[in-house]
Amino acid sequence: MTKWLSISDVKEKIVATSAEEVTASYLETIEKSSINGYTCISDGALDAAKMVDKGEVAGPLAGVPIAIKDNISTKGLATTCSSKILEGYVPPYDAHVIERLKAAGAVIIGKTNMDEFAMGTSTESSCYGVTLNPWDHERVPGGSSGGSAAVVAAGEAPISLGSDTGGSVRCPAAFCGVVGLKPTYGAVSRYGLISYANSLEQIGPMATCVEDIAAVMDVIGGYDARDSTSIDKKIDHQAALVDDVKGLKIGVPDEYFGEGVDTGTEKAVWDAINKFEEMGASWEKVSMPNTKYALAAYYTIAMSEASSNLARFDGTRYGPRSDGENWHVMASRTRAENFGKEVQRRILLGTYALSAGYQDKYYLKALQVRTLVKQDFERAFANFDVLMAPTMPLPAFKIGEKVEDPLSQYLTDVNTVPMNLAGVPCISVPCGSSDGLPVGLQIIGNHFDEATLIRTAYSFEKNTDHNKARPGEVA
Repeated sequence: MTKWLSISDVKEKIVATSAEEVTASYLETIEKSSINGYTCISDGALDAAKMVDKGEVAGPLAGVPIAIKDNISTKGLATTCSSKILEGYVPPYDAHVIERLKAAGAVIIGKTNMDEFAMGTSTESSCYGVTLNPWDHERVPGGSSGGSAAVVAAGEAPISLGSDTGGSVRCPAAFCGVVGLKPTYGAVSRYGLISYANSLEQIGPMATCVEDIAAVMDVIGGYDARDSTSIDKKIDHQAALVDDVKGLKIGVPDEYFGEGVDTGTEKAVWDAINKFEEMGASWEKVSMPNTKYALAAYYTIAMSEASSNLARFDGTRYGPRSDGENWHVMASRTRAENFGKEVQRRILLGTYALSAGYQDKYYLKALQVRTLVKQDFERAFANFDVLMAPTMPLPAFKIGEKVEDPLSQYLTDVNTVPMNLAGVPCISVPCGSSDGLPVGLQIIGNHFDEATLIRTAYSFEKNTDHNKARPGEVA
C-alpha cells in the first residue's frame, strides 16, 4: 500500500523493498483510479526506478515518484497543456525544474490534467475531460492545476508540480485538502513552462505535508540563466522546518473576508488564526484597500499576455492543422477548431485590451493598479511577518455549476490573484472543513521570505490534525 506516503515514508519503503516496487505500486493505484487525474503515464518510470535500485542515480529524492502538470516540458513525454491544439506534441527538452528533479533522483511518473493552457479554476476546460475531486466525485478539484492536486489527495503520487498564475496551485490545494506553495516570482525558473501569462506565473509544488514542500523547493528553487526573470537568491527551505511561532505577527486583511465568503470557510480560517494565537503568535486586522481592483487588473493583464503568448499556436509548428487556401484561413480554422471556448474567450478579450485606442484605457490602467496592489503588501509587511486569509471563498463547487457563467468562476479567484500581481509567496494548508469538504488557510509572506511561510505552516501542521484528513472511498 503506497497511498498517502510522505517523501520520508517513500524512502523507508524503498529501503524495505525497492524503488521499482514502490513505483509499480503507484502505477497500479493509478490504473485503478477513476478520477481522471493524469493525461499520460511515463513509459520510462519503472526504468528510472530501476536505475535508483542499481545505484546509478542518487539524490535527495532518489526513487520518489512525482507527477508533473501538463504544461511543464518533459523530454520524450507528451506535453499538451490539455489542449487539442498541442495533440501529439512531445518536447525535445526538459524544463529546468525537471532537470533538477531528475538530478535529485526523482521518478517522473506522469503528466497531470489541467484547465486548457492553465485557464480556469475547475479543470473543466481540459480536452481530456474534467478531473474528479477525490473528496466528492460530483465536485471539481479546482484549477488550473486540478490534476496535480487530485492525484496527491487520492494517493496516486506523493508529490506533484503545478503552476500558479492567479491561484492555480493554491485553489486546487484548498479544494483537495493538500498543501500547495506559490513561490516568490523569480524563485523558481520558468524555463520549459509553456506560458500563459509570463509576468504572473510560477511553478510550485503540492504535497500532503509542509515538510515535503520544503524538500521539493530545495531541489527546484534557485537561479537559472535561461530564465530572464530568475533571481539568484538562495533559500534553505528545510532549515525553516521549525515548530515555533512565538512572537509571530499576523495581519488579517479585512478585504479577504468580504461578501461571498462561505460561512463554514470563514469559521475554519478564524479557528486557525485563533490557534496561532494559542501557539504564541499575535494577530491584528489590516486593510488592503486596492484589493477590490485586483481581480479586474489581473484578468486584464493575464488575458493580454495570453493573447500574445498563444499567437504561436497556429498549426504551422505544433499539433493538428486545418485546411485553408492560404495561411490566414489555415491559421484561423486551426485555432477555431482546436482551442476550447475559454481559451478563445481570453485571447479575444486580451487582444481587445491591447488594441489601438483601448491599450491605455485597459492594459496600462491595469498595470497601474498592479503597482497599487503591490504597495498594499509593502505597507502590510512593514508591520506584519505574514498575512492570513481563506485560500478560496468557498469549498469545491459542483461539476458544471459555473461552466455557463465564466464571470462567477473568475470571481472565485478574488483571494488568490493579488499575490500574483505583487509577486509575493503564499502557501495553502488544510485548516478544517465546510459541509464535509476541505478548507484551505492561505498564509502570505514577503518577497523571498519562504522560510517564514514554511515555519508558520509547519508549526500549524504540527499542532493540528487537519493535514491528516483523507478522502474516503467514493463510489
